[in-house]
Amino acid sequence: MMNSSQIGAIVPRVLLPRPGIDLSKWAVIACDQFTSEPEYWQEVARLVGAAPSTYHLILPEVELGTSAEAQRVQTIHRAMQDYLDGGLFVEHEGLILVERSVAGRTRHGILLALDLEQYDYSKGATSLIRATEGTILERIPPRVRIRSGAPLELPHILVLIDDPACTVIEPLVAVRQSLNRLYDFDLMLDSGHLTGYSVGDRALEGQALAALARLAGPGAFAARYGLAAEGIGTGRAAHGHREQGTGSPSASPLLFAMGDGNHSLATAKAIWEQIKSQVGMEHPARYALVEVENIHDEGLEFEPILRVAFDVKEDVVAALERFYPGRCRFAPCSGVREMVDWVEAQACTDGLGGPARAGQAGGREHAIGVVSPHGCSVLGVADPPANLPVGTLQSFLDDWGKRGGFERIDYVHGEDVTVRLGSQPGNLGFYLPAIAKSDFFKTVIVDGALPRKTFSMGEAREKRFYFEARRIA
Repeated sequence: MMNSSQIGAIVPRVLLPRPGIDLSKWAVIACDQFTSEPEYWQEVARLVGAAPSTYHLILPEVELGTSAEAQRVQTIHRAMQDYLDGGLFVEHEGLILVERSVAGRTRHGILLALDLEQYDYSKGATSLIRATEGTILERIPPRVRIRSGAPLELPHILVLIDDPACTVIEPLVAVRQSLNRLYDFDLMLDSGHLTGYSVGDRALEGQALAALARLAGPGAFAARYGLAAEGIGTGRAAHGHREQGTGSPSASPLLFAMGDGNHSLATAKAIWEQIKSQVGMEHPARYALVEVENIHDEGLEFEPILRVAFDVKEDVVAALERFYPGRCRFAPCSGVREMVDWVEAQACTDGLGGPARAGQAGGREHAIGVVSPHGCSVLGVADPPANLPVGTLQSFLDDWGKRGGFERIDYVHGEDVTVRLGSQPGNLGFYLPAIAKSDFFKTVIVDGALPRKTFSMGEAREKRFYFEARRIA
């Protein structure tokens, strides 16, 4: 393995499915997708059947808390070992360039194994690898049950770099037609196409790693975000924290920012902290396999993560008035399109705007779409407590949920899913605006992690599929 402590990552040995395996059945989407649509996973199970598939190696979160969970946890490790013993994998050493085409867009990434010693998901972290949203600690234990003692890891983790000059991944994309094609196939259920290329050339690998090192350099980091260069550290301490309440940005470079799969990386970190004193610092579990993408990739789009509350037991207007007294108002909309356009148009302004507010004076106000069985409306919260509408909404939902205002909440992708589920009897859907890619890294550096479940890299079918594996035991 090529090691580079300066960038907190290594080029890993990756296990790929052997020739002859039906790759369209082998690859399945990230386990945390379609959690309120069990019919999707039922169709996956039907398509896969008994064929070799990563479906047999993961736990779809739609099964969490069901009778199927315990049984599936027991069988996953056995299936992993059976696949290893049966020779279903071939090992590849060297950098892999990944190309994903879906929804009319194509994005690129490279596979790396990140050093968990340089990752910290806690609030205020200044580590080289950081969470970008609040980590929901109760989501980690189910993942621990899968990863703990497992011989393999299969990643759906997407990690972002901020490379405006396109120096890391894009030079590999430019020469991809000269590279050996490792896999090239259509993904199931209208999720596009996946291609993997073996970089093969150590000089090209070295150029990519050197470019990453330049991005992590303190001087370049300070210049990129307009920070004072003095006091900027190397970012190599995994447990460094920004002093709370100072208002100053991170004093250490941020190279890898979590895009998707933070809870999976947090799980790997938790297990590594438990075992490292017994297994030593050279153990493969010190690292976690991820795909790294450039936030400036034209094929990468940010989508908001939306909310649906199920079995609502209290009028939402009354609950909001209790939580934000004298600061809320609802404006009815003629339909979904008006609600979405209204929320998106006001995402970068201080006022709620829109027809119901035209000509009125007012201060800063967050706009949030609400979908109910009775139709669509826009909620305005004046003098909001958070920088982003998602923070304003999540504070309310956390409190409302604790008070028993609804039975459960799910975090979903896509306006269509939110409208379909939110309009069902007893439910409520909440529509939020997307954040701008251009502001993402500096926001995390200056303000710290965003509210949990703020953004998504694409909609559900654009998420990463399980394909590659790596030994961790």
